[in-house]
Amino acid sequence: MKLTNAFWDSARIPMKAYSLQLKMLVRELGDLEFEAVTLNLLKDYLARVSERLKPNSLGHRIRFVRYLFRFAFEEGHITRNPSLKLREPKMDKRIPKFLIEEDVIHLKITCRSHRDHTLLEFLYCAGCRVGEVQKINIEDINWENCSAIVNGKGSKQREVYFTTECRVWLKRY
Repeated sequence: MKLTNAFWDSARIPMKAYSLQLKMLVRELGDLEFEAVTLNLLKDYLARVSERLKPNSLGHRIRFVRYLFRFAFEEGHITRNPSLKLREPKMDKRIPKFLIEEDVIHLKITCRSHRDHTLLEFLYCAGCRVGEVQKINIEDINWENCSAIVNGKGSKQREVYFTTECRVWLKRY
């Protein structure tokens, strides 16, 4: 089976998401048979594109190649998966952006409702993500300690703390 036929043979593949990636792969390698693609061929391809891609983009390209060949292997189009040994580049951890106090004051002033002000106050002082705040129940709040249990990423629970000013806003709300 040729590389370009992979997506047309299965509705499981998200066409729009990967069609551009596939076109770029075929442009570099040619429309080869799956069995003709080797680990060295894939490494050469990735080495060429790595010169013009940022690490995140290269990582996305590698994930696509691994997905494509895992799909071909699972569907029985190839007997060995040449992409198994491909590894993504190490990526620098991004430093999260944060608001300075002046920005927070400006946001508080522009809040149009008590609810918005309360939400902003809690997000800022507890350091929660919006998704974590959405999942908080009233039973999760410890009013005496000014703390709350939130369900974070990966269903991990953690305790966050908020100020007494935030407690006042929460109780009013």
